[in-house]
Amino acid sequence: MENLVRRPDPAFWRGRTVLLTGHTGFKGAWLALMLGRLGARVVGLALPPLPGPSLFGLLAAPEHHSADIRDAAAVARVMRAAQPSIVLHLAAQALVPASFADPAGTFATNVDGTIHVMEAMRGQNGIDAAVMVTTDKVYHNDNSNRRFTEADRLGGKDPYSASKAAAEIAIASWRESFGATLPPMVSARAGNGIGGGDFAPTRLVPDIVRAVGGTEALALRYPHATRPWQHVLDVLVGYLLFAEHAAATRASVPALNFAPPDADSVSVSAVIEAFSRAFETRLPWTQVPNPPPEAATLALDPSLAVATLGWRPRLDRMAMVEATAAWYAAWRRGADMTARCLHEIEEALA
Repeated sequence: MENLVRRPDPAFWRGRTVLLTGHTGFKGAWLALMLGRLGARVVGLALPPLPGPSLFGLLAAPEHHSADIRDAAAVARVMRAAQPSIVLHLAAQALVPASFADPAGTFATNVDGTIHVMEAMRGQNGIDAAVMVTTDKVYHNDNSNRRFTEADRLGGKDPYSASKAAAEIAIASWRESFGATLPPMVSARAGNGIGGGDFAPTRLVPDIVRAVGGTEALALRYPHATRPWQHVLDVLVGYLLFAEHAAATRASVPALNFAPPDADSVSVSAVIEAFSRAFETRLPWTQVPNPPPEAATLALDPSLAVATLGWRPRLDRMAMVEATAAWYAAWRRGADMTARCLHEIEEALA
């Protein structure tokens, strides 16, 4: 696959203060380290990471504010104190099974939390752009096997997907209603990012790692479901390029999909087979009885991101599986994971 046409511009990020919500999560911890490598000052706002190992706990943490984005006053307080020039909003309740267990909490975090971030930005000078991260699951999925574009209808049957679609509607509403008092604000739609450092429950790669380690059996909700897998660093490069573009153009493109080519949208079982080869071990699995409903297929059309930003994924499916497996092997050996992550970031930015 071709290398990325464009990478984030260090001159844009050097010396900037970036407010990053959700920096204790999987994507957020990687993004905080990437921003630091680009020379930005990162101010993080998030809940503590979940119990157990976490990428955030393995890395040198940025300036950290422990706060719940459901607390509007706390979000406003951190925003005023940080005086950021860029806002990257990643904080979310991002697990589909957890959204069935606590649908009200999922909506409170994903919708109210997004509104609190937008309200905290209103009237604050000096913010050049804000990227509001949602998900690839914001579209009304009719299982037609087609690739959704940014103009497609929003929707969502499960509480997580519906909450993120509702967040998209709120973002569009605030942009239209209060745009004069808000920075240029865009939404980034991506999901199914894999890479080292993900330890979340009920997510495929962490479940595979726990199965390889012998701590848990591998149980799948939908082994034949197809998803647009992509490496986490490819996604994060897209977010940063989108922030640069929004700042330069006053958000001329309000939303973008970040997704792999067709060939990398494959089934859960195919990903497990790829990890079996990478880990050089057999990964038997069972199917979860009566799993909560999820879409059988999901695919996004990233052509607008390619045309607008010059963005393309750097790693194909096998390359990202190999990189992910190598990361967890190094972690198990007790390697310096900050150095390991910085090396992977250097390659992604090179």
